[in-house]
Amino acid sequence: MTKPNGVHHLAICTADIRTQIAFFTDVLGMELVALYWMHGVKGAWHGFLKLNDASSVAFVQTPAIGQIPIEIGKSHAGNAGAPSAAGTMQHVAFNVDTEEELLALRDRIRSRGVHVLGHIDHGFCKSIYFAGPENLSLEISTSEGQAIDQRAWIDPEVVGLAGISADELERFKHPAAYQRPSSPVPQPPLDAPGPKLVMPPAAYARAMSATDAETFARASETTPPVTVA
Repeated sequence: MTKPNGVHHLAICTADIRTQIAFFTDVLGMELVALYWMHGVKGAWHGFLKLNDASSVAFVQTPAIGQIPIEIGKSHAGNAGAPSAAGTMQHVAFNVDTEEELLALRDRIRSRGVHVLGHIDHGFCKSIYFAGPENLSLEISTSEGQAIDQRAWIDPEVVGLAGISADELERFKHPAAYQRPSSPVPQPPLDAPGPKLVMPPAAYARAMSATDAETFARASETTPPVTVA
């Protein structure tokens, strides 16, 4: 089936990329693998902290980010059970493979002077909770290699409260397979009803009216900032 198979990177805005890098490397043991001028975004820095060879946490710093106020309950949830505005990240949970690794990370985080709540058993995973710089709400979880059993964890009461019909539920549980056609699918019309990136209207129209080949040629930047012998 054609679908994403993991998170390549999660990009988080920061007003202090040095502090975020220090926290994620020292407190969580992640490795800094990239730090460069963000492609196509004037004045922005991009830093990548490795989860594994195919997955990273990324931070983006621009001068404007530090001028945007943090408002708990709006821009940030503040903890993994609190609300924030629709479309914002409430919390992010990183994975470890075993409960032993989870407890070892709990001890590592506490050894750096950071409070940790848990661990807690949620049935399909066990988790710890803690805060990161700039009011990040963070979690580490383990399902110990066990897939979630949808038969046990899709609650009929919540399905009904969410307004999901029986037919919809079946579609959500078993998405239709997709076979890529022999020719690329054209861009939808500019007035198509789907969600849209927030950009100035003229810039959006230019970007979405360009051919894929034009976008690839114009926007791609493949040369790393450091030449490796």
